[in-house]
Amino acid sequence: MRTLIYLFIGILFGITMFKSEAASWFRIYEMFKFESFHMYGIIGSALVIGVIVVQLIKRLNIKSFYGEKIIFNPKNKSFSRYMYGGIIFGLGWALAGACPGPMFTLVGAGYLPILIVIVFAILGTFLYGLLRDKLPH
Repeated sequence: MRTLIYLFIGILFGITMFKSEAASWFRIYEMFKFESFHMYGIIGSALVIGVIVVQLIKRLNIKSFYGEKIIFNPKNKSFSRYMYGGIIFGLGWALAGACPGPMFTLVGAGYLPILIVIVFAILGTFLYGLLRDKLPH
């Protein structure tokens, strides 16, 4: 039953991403050229909603679907770690025309060349897992 709930939430997320044009290469291009507020509005809204939800989880001690306590571990705030990660993420976003969020939305919308991006995103995640201990902290 939970699998169906997750599938439904994923489909709803994909429809929202597509209808809001968050998966549109043109909208992303406009954002990077500072020609439109559209994507900044979407990202800003997601940020505000995320902050509110995290605060609600922390203050109301909301549990996961499995009844377990949700724990937020502190992050390592090394500047170089985020600088290199941001550069790699930004280059990938620029080359693919999509950040990881709408990649599956684009497949569902019929843009099959994004499958190449998905394969390399999975490969990159796998390589990161192998090299994680050797990377700067």
